Amino acid sequence: MDLIKPDDARFDEARTVFNSMIDKRPAIIAQCATPTDVREALQLAASPRYDVAVRAGGHSVAGVCLNDGGLVIDVRPMKDIQVDADARQVRVGAGVTWGEFDRATQEHGLATTGGRVSTTGVAGLTLGGGSGWAERAWGLSCDNLVSVDLVTADGREVTASEDENADLFWALHGGGGNFGVATSFVFELHDLGPLVTAGLMLWPGDAAADVARQYRDFAADAPDELGTALVFLTGPPEEFVPAHLQGTTVLGIAGLWVGDVDEGAEAMRPFKDLAPEVDLVGPMPYADFQCMIDDPPGMRNYWSADYHDSFPDDALDVFVKYGFSKQSPLSQQLLIPWGGAVARVGEDATPMTKRATTWITHPFAVWEGAAADAENIEWAKSFRRDIAHYATGGVYLNFIGDEGEDRVRAAYGEAKYTRLAGIKGEWDPTNVFRGNQNIKPA
Repeated sequence: MDLIKPDDARFDEARTVFNSMIDKRPAIIAQCATPTDVREALQLAASPRYDVAVRAGGHSVAGVCLNDGGLVIDVRPMKDIQVDADARQVRVGAGVTWGEFDRATQEHGLATTGGRVSTTGVAGLTLGGGSGWAERAWGLSCDNLVSVDLVTADGREVTASEDENADLFWALHGGGGNFGVATSFVFELHDLGPLVTAGLMLWPGDAAADVARQYRDFAADAPDELGTALVFLTGPPEEFVPAHLQGTTVLGIAGLWVGDVDEGAEAMRPFKDLAPEVDLVGPMPYADFQCMIDDPPGMRNYWSADYHDSFPDDALDVFVKYGFSKQSPLSQQLLIPWGGAVARVGEDATPMTKRATTWITHPFAVWEGAAADAENIEWAKSFRRDIAHYATGGVYLNFIGDEGEDRVRAAYGEAKYTRLAGIKGEWDPTNVFRGNQNIKPA
């Protein structure tokens, strides 16, 4: 275990996370390479009593992977990846990112549902549910879990699976980091790649309303193998973007076909028939596509989200309006179709509620400079107020910041929140692991 304190030259780098709005100063950062290191870090935190946070990828927009004056268990040194191609499984350490995961499994033409941003940590994304491009075909990341190894609040090393600590395993399918420090995961893998049909298409702003309607009408009932998102963004200053679109608000469709490359080309045809001005969809390495929308670190971020069982024209008008009114050229406004394998998981099979939802809206405010905080945060909050009439009240917690206990309860529903609180009371009765979207122990 490597302990980093505020007087260490490595401290500022070690405490830096993806969202630059988060500027917390722990008393100790314990970089842990083994479960034994984690156990010793928890002992260190117990006397004197430090608040505990757990850091993996550092992509929590709420910044719950850090704290002020407490102890941070940093699992990034846990980078081991073991692919068993015959069993179609992989064991990964808790410090692995999705980019590292994908590169390793793609050596064998295998993959599982992973994050849409390659620098996201496997641990945080999976424990929070795990939305990604392949979810309609294979389910969420957590749906592909075989087992999780973790260190509990009292220092025990345990494994959770369908056959061992089954209630705990259930809780880890979206219950977040409330129940212990995950140190490794085993996932089921699926055949895919290394080449897939995937990419991004862009339309000018004056075509946005029409393209958005046609996208909505097609995407919700598209084959399960087609994972897509509709997104408002600013045309980047890249060679592949025509000069007249650079710096303007454009509408994009990003997508992945989870299957044969030629079949994917046909599946993408309805979008191509809408005559995008930029068409980057074609055969490409799956692992490269998984990096395609990576955002640079060091920006200020505020995200939110809502579930929708339907998305009528009036709702789409609100979505389009806010796509054009974003306050920063770095911000994005996303509409993501669920369904498919996500919805086929039984309502009681995981803690996450309303999995049969059809759409997720995801205002994604990104900007530079604290002086612009208020206007960018208000843009996202104002969109949520205006779209609320069409929302179900459910939410995917990995898409939001710290929006209070009511939103945490909404992610699970009262019955499942009560069950989670009972499991929390068994494994972490004193709420050591409260640096998260917290579930209070019963």
